Amino acid sequence: MSGTNGKYDAPGIALVPYPIILAATKGEPDAMKVVIQHFRGYITTLSMRKLYDECGNAYYGVDEEIRERLQAKLMRAVLTFKAD
Repeated sequence: MSGTNGKYDAPGIALVPYPIILAATKGEPDAMKVVIQHFRGYITTLSMRKLYDECGNAYYGVDEEIRERLQAKLMRAVLTFKAD
């Protein structure tokens, strides 16, 4: 993806197009998938936690419960967003 982010050309970072945002605020599933896909990396980063295996070894991994809760929170925020 490439696009313009504010005043700066950001070749690797594109914004979610306005028509997609409008469709997502109206509850269209395909548009909501695009918005969730756009924020997938950020949500994954926020949901990383130090986890332990059965032997007590520590490792970093995605806490699926937190990831799902963040996705749900994003979907609620999009549905309540007033774009008009």
